[in-house]
Amino acid sequence: MTFPLHIVSLVTSIIGAVAVMVWRVREARTAVTARKIIIPPLGMATGFCMFVVPMFRVPWTWALGTFLAGALVLAWPLLRTSRLVRDGEQVMAQRSHAFFAVVILLAGIRVAARGYLDHILTVQQTAGLFFILAFGMILRWRMHMYLQYRRLMANPARPLVEGDAA
Repeated sequence: MTFPLHIVSLVTSIIGAVAVMVWRVREARTAVTARKIIIPPLGMATGFCMFVVPMFRVPWTWALGTFLAGALVLAWPLLRTSRLVRDGEQVMAQRSHAFFAVVILLAGIRVAARGYLDHILTVQQTAGLFFILAFGMILRWRMHMYLQYRRLMANPARPLVEGDAA
């Protein structure tokens, strides 16, 4: 029995959102390092290999617009619900319960948008655009975290305050 591609895509999106939440809970229990901040976007960047396959390709303007929407608009809630704090010699990610609400909201937006986009794009193109959107979000979020981490490590006596620029 085969399932329609849009159903498989929806199920994998939901599994992905749950995996992100589980990963985030586990990640928050251990100290943050520069390596732990930098590796996820580098690992995720390998996903751009999907665009080698012609059926995943989209126009450059769509890709750029999608990346900017992720980095400038949708990354904002992640930036607001994530914070690094110094705990002795270590830097820890401070948990926010709002983070999980943000992840669920973003997953809901993705599912709703997919319902619309799947009528005008192929499932593969929609997947490619959502990958670019997610990459923009994660890249900006992780860059913000890395700058916070460097400030905390450079000046351990100075607390990071809410109004600090990243």
